[in-house]
Amino acid sequence: MTTTTPPRTLTIRVLLFARYAELLGCARLELDLPFPATVSTAIAALRSRPGGESLPARLFVARNLEQVTDDVALEAGDEVALLPPLSGG
Repeated sequence: MTTTTPPRTLTIRVLLFARYAELLGCARLELDLPFPATVSTAIAALRSRPGGESLPARLFVARNLEQVTDDVALEAGDEVALLPPLSGG
């Protein structure tokens, strides 16, 4: 008898600010992603949600309070924040 191992997933928390929260209709959410996952996996999952298609092509992303690139690996429990561009005056 062969047993099949269920696919592994990981859950992360996503924080959305300003326009990004408006587009996706919430300021925070949890995402279940296939393991292994990267920041780009999380962004793709966000783009597939209603409103996510309007996210800009280039995003500033922080993982656990540190700005990262799309290829950074994610771990269960990570906090990912989409940071809108800053403007000053």
